Amino acid sequence: MNADNRGQQPQPETYVVGIDYGTLSGRAVVVRVSDGAELAAAEHPYTHAVLDRQLPDGTVLPPDWALQVPSDYIDVLRIAVPEAVARAGVRPEQVIGIGTDFTACTVLPVLADGTPLCELPEYTSRPHAYVKLWRHHAAQAQADRITDLAVERKEPWIKRYGGKISSEWEFAKALQLLEEDPEIYGRTERWIEAADWIVWRLSGTYLRNACTAGYKGQFQDGVYPSPEYLAALNPGFADFVTDKLEHPIGQLGDRAGGLTAEAAAWTGLPEGIAVCVGNVDAHVTAPAATAVEPGRMVAIMGTSTCHVMSSDQWAEVPGMCGVVDGGILPGLWGYEAGQSGVGDIFGWFVRTGFPASYAEEAAALGRDPHEHLTALAAEQAVGEHGLIALDWQSGNRSVLVDHDLSGVVVGLTLSTRPEDVYRALLEATAFGTRTIIETFTASGVPVEELIIAGGLTKNALLMQIYADVTRLPLGVIDSAQGPALGSAMHAAVAAGAYPDIRAAARAMGKARPAVYLPDPERAAAYDRLFAEYRLLHDYFGRGTNEVMHRLRRIRAEVSASS
Repeated sequence: MNADNRGQQPQPETYVVGIDYGTLSGRAVVVRVSDGAELAAAEHPYTHAVLDRQLPDGTVLPPDWALQVPSDYIDVLRIAVPEAVARAGVRPEQVIGIGTDFTACTVLPVLADGTPLCELPEYTSRPHAYVKLWRHHAAQAQADRITDLAVERKEPWIKRYGGKISSEWEFAKALQLLEEDPEIYGRTERWIEAADWIVWRLSGTYLRNACTAGYKGQFQDGVYPSPEYLAALNPGFADFVTDKLEHPIGQLGDRAGGLTAEAAAWTGLPEGIAVCVGNVDAHVTAPAATAVEPGRMVAIMGTSTCHVMSSDQWAEVPGMCGVVDGGILPGLWGYEAGQSGVGDIFGWFVRTGFPASYAEEAAALGRDPHEHLTALAAEQAVGEHGLIALDWQSGNRSVLVDHDLSGVVVGLTLSTRPEDVYRALLEATAFGTRTIIETFTASGVPVEELIIAGGLTKNALLMQIYADVTRLPLGVIDSAQGPALGSAMHAAVAAGAYPDIRAAARAMGKARPAVYLPDPERAAAYDRLFAEYRLLHDYFGRGTNEVMHRLRRIRAEVSASS
């Protein structure tokens, strides 16, 4: 025995809980602090899922709405967290911290004490009283005005967002609230990101996290858009920041507070343990994937895809979702871009384009629909199906920033099979990612490696398509729950187990580099198809043909009249 260690007792293991609030469910993971080992996970689907057709009481919603019910988020704390801790076999007193991440911009109106307006009996039938999910795209008209006025006034912050503000973000959704339901707007005392609301419920402390404030709230260099600018949008909007939005900013990895007695009862965890400042699901995943140096882009692929990377260089990247100083890692510029629909598009096709004969064949082979279509599509050579698709069924987040755009499939014939269309949709999302990567590189922010996280990593065909299309080596996060792992790592920092997130990433992060390498022959074939994709992309997306916008207006007019 080493004399220096004689008589010393080994330090007991400690654990943290990371909770990833996704589009359809919340997932809790118990993680060992010393090495990032994930001991157990539990998932709880939201009871109300996504409200995109009607409210719980049957009130019909217009097109492009996407709402949620905040009590579903609390149910994740009540159900998934205790279940994960029990499965992990750890004692609650061994847990030293809890961290959360959320979809963004997912935002809700609340009273000064945090009560959501949709929980007030008088507002249960008012759509604007509910949570507006990230993919609520009904504020496109307001987003266009926000952008146009910022460009006209030469507002300096517009360059930090690639020249366009998205309908998914805080200001567009709030302006829609003011203009469509001024009573609810008047009752709103806090316009709050769900990422911050859940931390408030856990810790009793309301802090705006630096990530959503910067990327979704137009908070740059310590200030928001001015009251004069907001008044020019709408006189009633002049005091939006000071009255409803502005609040102290919490830095990523900081302790927001201690777990309250109420939240301890929900989760079964000790009262007073560290609750980390909130974060965004994509951004929190970067250190979990060990992407803590410039040049490494992480694509978090699920219902949508968010592309995040850090750089020591600031640049204006057209169509990016934002660049924030320290928005992902301290000391570096954090960049974000994304695609509004990816897994959602594949899911839509399975729901609407999977014939009964295919379902019978898949069942006989023991495959689910996605597995079956993927296996059939994998038998094809590049270009064999003769199709090109645009991945805009949920609009375009980057680089066009236009959620009034819609999907396209070109080349359909009477011989086209479901697997042909399915593969074309897989390829379309890869072409969308290549468009983003080329835009970053051309703007002086080179992408040297692509690391994939999220549920779609299990589709090997999709991963290989991305490597071939982008001509980049593809790494894969070595975790089934990347965002939850990232949240747990930030919780470890908040609890004092590591001095900063880089140290936590070295000990707890995990990724396998270069799992998929581009094949030169397939890459060359995809170059030809990508050229056709870019022609369609610019034709429909850059003003040559506004048919998608005209169709959207016709649909809105018919919907309103009926």
